[in-house]
Amino acid sequence: MVGRAAALLALGTALGLYYAFHGRLWDASTWWDISFVAVVLIPACFALVWLVLPLRVGRGLFPVAITLGVLAWAFHVAGWSGAENFCKLFGVSALGFWFLAYFEALSWVVLVSLIIPWVDAYSVWRGPTKVIVTQHREVFTNFSFAFPIPGEVNAANLGLPDLLFFALFLAAAARFELRVGWTWLLMTLSFGATLALAVWRDLGGLPALPLLALGFLLANGDLIWARVRSERSSRTA
Repeated sequence: MVGRAAALLALGTALGLYYAFHGRLWDASTWWDISFVAVVLIPACFALVWLVLPLRVGRGLFPVAITLGVLAWAFHVAGWSGAENFCKLFGVSALGFWFLAYFEALSWVVLVSLIIPWVDAYSVWRGPTKVIVTQHREVFTNFSFAFPIPGEVNAANLGLPDLLFFALFLAAAARFELRVGWTWLLMTLSFGATLALAVWRDLGGLPALPLLALGFLLANGDLIWARVRSERSSRTA
């Protein structure tokens, strides 16, 4: 825990400085920007979730999530976008850790991972997310996490549900003794892949949960199959 705390402080400081001064950094081409965000910035931000993963079993996660949500709103009003962003990240992650406690078996997590890609895809292409992004952009910005592009005022954004399910799947990998490292890596890279696909196809946005769920399943497919079969056998025994 001491090592994680030190790493959290160091990484948090580095990210805080980047978020504060990113507009003064280099101004590169679009694909260099995409590469930086996908390979450096997104993994760095979600490394924070990895570092606080032991707290998933702590008490009071729901009040912590609510408190961080209130702080995010206060920082938004004050115009402190960097602090607002990380309150969102930690608050939604705490909510994901808390939500996992209601999953009695790994099969429940797997079922969610198979359902949410379809719900997310419908929402982004035909449902409420599409309406919000196209007609009320500021609402999406307020309820998303920003990854600022160096040398620009623009940012790539992930919706808060994407953060929620990242935390839930990562905590599930730890709780059910799956491959936590591979789960973190593939899910983190899935966000970069979704961003790259959206830019390549010149789309306003793509649902992030399909590749996120796929990353979770690819990292743990064989273990999940064995555990789910074991769960079924224990219920029928």
